[in-house]
Amino acid sequence: MAAPEARTIVQLADRYDHYIGGEWVPPSSGKYFATIDPSSEGVLSEVALGEEADVGAAVHAARVALPGWSALPGAERGKALFRIARILQERSREFAVLESMDGGKPIRESRDVDIPLAAAHFFYYAGWADKLEYAFPGRSVRPLGVAAQVIPWNFPLLMAAWKLAPALACGNTCVLKPAETTPLTALLLADVLRQAGLQPGVVNIVTGDGGTGAGLVRHPGVDKVAFTGSTAVGKEIYRRAAGKRVTLELGGKAANIVFEDAALDQAVEGIVNGIYFNQGHVCCAGSRLLVQESVAESLLRKLRHRMDHLILGDPLDKNTDVGAINSREQLSRIQEYQAVGVAEGAEIYQASCALPEKGYWYPPTFFTGVSQSHRLAQEEIFGPVLAVITFRTPEEAVEKANNTPYGLSAGIWTDKGSKIFKMLGKMRAGVVWANTFNKFDPTSPFGGYKESGFGREGGRHGLAAYLDVR
Repeated sequence: MAAPEARTIVQLADRYDHYIGGEWVPPSSGKYFATIDPSSEGVLSEVALGEEADVGAAVHAARVALPGWSALPGAERGKALFRIARILQERSREFAVLESMDGGKPIRESRDVDIPLAAAHFFYYAGWADKLEYAFPGRSVRPLGVAAQVIPWNFPLLMAAWKLAPALACGNTCVLKPAETTPLTALLLADVLRQAGLQPGVVNIVTGDGGTGAGLVRHPGVDKVAFTGSTAVGKEIYRRAAGKRVTLELGGKAANIVFEDAALDQAVEGIVNGIYFNQGHVCCAGSRLLVQESVAESLLRKLRHRMDHLILGDPLDKNTDVGAINSREQLSRIQEYQAVGVAEGAEIYQASCALPEKGYWYPPTFFTGVSQSHRLAQEEIFGPVLAVITFRTPEEAVEKANNTPYGLSAGIWTDKGSKIFKMLGKMRAGVVWANTFNKFDPTSPFGGYKESGFGREGGRHGLAAYLDVR
């Protein structure tokens, strides 16, 4: 039976302005754009389109607030972060519903993953705010200044927390630019900041498109740039951010490696969670399944059975496993890759679930007969599409896993601890999960190698990204 969450818990305004200096400020151009519910294609609200003057005003507000915020005792900054975390917990249902409405992800994921982790990041870095000298013993630390933070559409509130919490704990002020298709939870976060009593200008939120983000990155008043998103955009940001400290967390093409001695039923759950969680809109998604030949047939039979029992539909239904694709543009990209896979000679399997008539939908999918040269095995699709590749030996698995321009994450499934550690020493990935996948904790650093970017977010390492350590 359907068990929909109530939309009425969220009170949406017809129109949202920028949040600058603790005030709601209309866009200098007077332009707004619509943000869409991907499950229905209906307009949720209109949001300010930021241009150069808006970016300039936000950076100025951040610079004005910087001396006061950075001079606050760390314990006082920590108290502000604790208040933000507690308010997020108190308003978690409201945030979860809005995240699913604006982004298309199932309410189970918003409720049980995104919002709790966002609060946990603020709690964690609140504890570090008055202990920075212990994080880097024997060295002096000071904030970098004004941080420009450009976040993606797949985990809007969580990515905002990943960036804001360490930056604020270290004494920086921020200008946050949320993704064009999912700005609403960032704007609701502005009300949390007000409720928590954060000083005006410490966090500013400017909405808009790619041009808005580009203007923020190249603004001379910005000292630090943090970006999460595609590799192509990340490269462009790095070029534009000359002379600034930069952290980039970009794309991935993670290998989820299943050995013949793995618990296959457990591995199937990990595979499903690795690629179909959040409709595959995950930079560290396990989008390549490397399975040992001897168990490939058995594993794929189990995977087909599991996929055919996934529930696709209304993101606000608590029973839904797979929600809506974030935008029409992203759906078109996924469909293009499906055509590429078929043209390359791979065999497609799709879950037998009906797709709603309205909205942006794509069924859980995997391809077999994929080789290392196929685009399906090399390029990030950012959708619920899995490329299945077989291997015979651990050495072959490592070679195939590392044969990608990316290096963000990976997974290993085996009942041999020695095999896990042997593989870990050879894997070129920032995060490697063992007998699980997509597990996150604010105490653990996250980041990649090669075209997956550089720098780390989370843990003590996440502090270093926002400090001048001498």
